[in-house]
Amino acid sequence: MVVPTYNERERIAELVQRLFDASKAAGIEMEVIVVDDNSPDGTGELADRLAKSFRMKVVHRPGKLGLGAAVIAGCQVASAPFMGVMDADFSHPPAAVPGLLATIRATGADLVVGSRYVPGGSISNWPWPRRLMSRVACLLARPLSPIRDATSGFFVIRADLARRATIKAGGFKINLELNMRAWPTRLVEVPYRFNDREAGESKMSTKEALRYLVQLRDLYILTWTGGPRPPREYRQISPEELAGFIRGK
Repeated sequence: MVVPTYNERERIAELVQRLFDASKAAGIEMEVIVVDDNSPDGTGELADRLAKSFRMKVVHRPGKLGLGAAVIAGCQVASAPFMGVMDADFSHPPAAVPGLLATIRATGADLVVGSRYVPGGSISNWPWPRRLMSRVACLLARPLSPIRDATSGFFVIRADLARRATIKAGGFKINLELNMRAWPTRLVEVPYRFNDREAGESKMSTKEALRYLVQLRDLYILTWTGGPRPPREYRQISPEELAGFIRGK
């Protein structure tokens, strides 16, 4: 799992512990890669200490260079065939990670997205303006991809596909960027419950929203000028199917 960080010292140790607890309970060998953008609160230094006790790698970058670049930097040092991405603020539950991996194995998918907007998915503790903004952002991306939650930052992708992609956008919608530039052909969405960050400050801002619009423009241009691409398969997984994948059925 690649976890980009900036000023997440307050809970990074808890996140790492819970990720490895979840992987152990599911019988998964997990590697956590923290990509830190020179956090002034010492997140990177704490991650270095955690790496002495857990199967972890820490990538230190000189400053805030964008989430997209952080994910690719993490991918370049990952050793597993599947690469997951999640936030460090507990908006993405560590306990849901084994379900993403079980799904990509069971379905043979190229990309599995944790979704707020398929049956069984939900959002907690978000005011209605944020909900509306998120819905509009996803609707704007619908002509590009069948994924209902195209702006989700919680997903697992085949690592070889991610490594081949040339990322153009530096903003935080890396899922959509990989969706379009790596062109995974087997897409799956699974439901999960999104929790608004419990600590620290949200990284959402007007500047990031404008960057997203620029990203959409570039991806639409890519679609119109990039020539024909292989057809895609899309599937939504129900909560019951997801539970069966986790149990190994």
